[in-house]
Amino acid sequence: MFTLVHLNTPPPESLKSQVLQMVVDYFTDISPVPLTPDNPLFQLYQYVIGFEVHLYLQAMSDTQPGAARLLLALDDEDPSQVLGFALYLPSHDDAQACTLAYTAVQASHRRRGIARAMLKKIIEQRPHMELACVARQVPTFEALGLRVLAAQGPQVLLNTRAQRSSGLVAVQDQAPIYQSKEVRQIHTYLLKQHGEAAMREAEHERDRLLDQLTDQAQVLLKERFPTLH
Repeated sequence: MFTLVHLNTPPPESLKSQVLQMVVDYFTDISPVPLTPDNPLFQLYQYVIGFEVHLYLQAMSDTQPGAARLLLALDDEDPSQVLGFALYLPSHDDAQACTLAYTAVQASHRRRGIARAMLKKIIEQRPHMELACVARQVPTFEALGLRVLAAQGPQVLLNTRAQRSSGLVAVQDQAPIYQSKEVRQIHTYLLKQHGEAAMREAEHERDRLLDQLTDQAQVLLKERFPTLH
């Protein structure tokens, strides 16, 4: 069994490190650019998403209504162990709305109701929830009570309601991360390791993947709303 813990301030380092490890471990499941380990760009995007979540956790504050919030599922037998997490962004100006940024459950503890319990807990406080995911993950979130609203590039937009909230959320800007010294160093390392030709092909492969995901999102939308097309 598990216990849900809702945090408005940065988690203790031991729990934070487990959340960040899950972000890295399940990168392909939660990233909007779900590269696989055989792509040379995998490590770079893995670092970026890890650092993004780190910044969200670092900036958590119970005095700022728009700061990120974290829900943890902890092991009942060993509360120091994180079984799952959900990181969400409350709306600044809509007390009912939020955006689910990232969520994951340890592979060893899936299909035990953890994801459902975490989303239910968030929705109790912020019933107008929105999230974006790739098309293959849509049935999972539909089973948790969300509905498809639209296609958004390579992702599908889902919501607990039939329309989006007009409220704003404070989304982390990834541009400074990609421009950071650390990312440049990782790119330089990968370039030396794989060579220019392999890195160019990795970028083409990434672009083809995003095109495929965009097509899949459009196909799914047509399946859900056949009369609109």
